[in-house]
Amino acid sequence: MFQTKINGKNFEVVRNEESILINGEPFEWDFVKISEDNFHILHKNKSYRVEVVKVDHTTKTFQFKINNKTQTVQVKDKFDLLLEKMGMANGASAKINNIKAPMPGLVIDLKVKVGDNVKVGDPLLILEAMKMENILKSPGDGTIKAVKTKKGDSVEKGQVLIEF
Repeated sequence: MFQTKINGKNFEVVRNEESILINGEPFEWDFVKISEDNFHILHKNKSYRVEVVKVDHTTKTFQFKINNKTQTVQVKDKFDLLLEKMGMANGASAKINNIKAPMPGLVIDLKVKVGDNVKVGDPLLILEAMKMENILKSPGDGTIKAVKTKKGDSVEKGQVLIEF
């Protein structure tokens, strides 16, 4: 299962071996690849020419030209939905001001201190939860303004650990 947003409208897509369901309704189509970025689709006796215009794997955003009309599609897979549910979703345009504990656990190492400049993906701290070590990484570039925890602290889900 995954969710997709097409020109601002949300859809839930479930795919199994036999069929595709969109918002619980069966979706039947004939799909033919014409060239690397061009496809032909038949759906409900209508013909569609589809060209892949742009693909951004980082944001999982795709731009298609369908019968010469541009459509933007954003996809969220089960992992994106789980991260969103845990409060760890990071929209590319959203400014993150703090890092919160995604689950209860024990801080076993801090990788930053106040005043450190960090880049997206830099490790900030290691949180042990359910006998697993989880490295919490920076969601964006910034400067550490406050560290609200220390090594050895037990933290609760949603507790602010680091502020930017």
